[in-house]
Amino acid sequence: MQSLRQAVCVIVHDEEADKVACIHYANDTWSTVPAWTIPGGKVEEGERLDEAAARELHEETGLVVGREELRLVHTVQVRAGWDGKGPFLLSVFATTSWSGELTNTEPDKHLAVLWVDAKTLPTPMFPTSHAALTTYLAGGGRGFSTYGWDSPADPRALVGA
Repeated sequence: MQSLRQAVCVIVHDEEADKVACIHYANDTWSTVPAWTIPGGKVEEGERLDEAAARELHEETGLVVGREELRLVHTVQVRAGWDGKGPFLLSVFATTSWSGELTNTEPDKHLAVLWVDAKTLPTPMFPTSHAALTTYLAGGGRGFSTYGWDSPADPRALVGA
């Protein structure tokens, strides 16, 4: 039996300004149009989830966070990933403490990396990022959601597209 692929992402929330770090993803292999997401990516074999989240955050944004500053806030079980490689489990972490300046460290993949107003999230956005952000920003609520299980969903569908 093949194990379920693991992915992580991090909600970086500047509570004082009520802004979150978002990435404008441009790679057309996952979406036919540029779409917004939150920093994250795949977990490497043998890697702890919290360490993967901190690594991905730094690789994509330049922000540094210790794994002890991350808290698990949501999990999304995805039936079919945008990469066409089947299902995966997305562990969503959040932090309100970090160091460094928000930077587009991967301009070959991202159009922009910006602080966005938490009350008006940008669209179009990947549905998993949207679910994680809206649940977190609403105060937590249910810490688990699914994508693509309740009805046949186009894995390339975007929220607000």
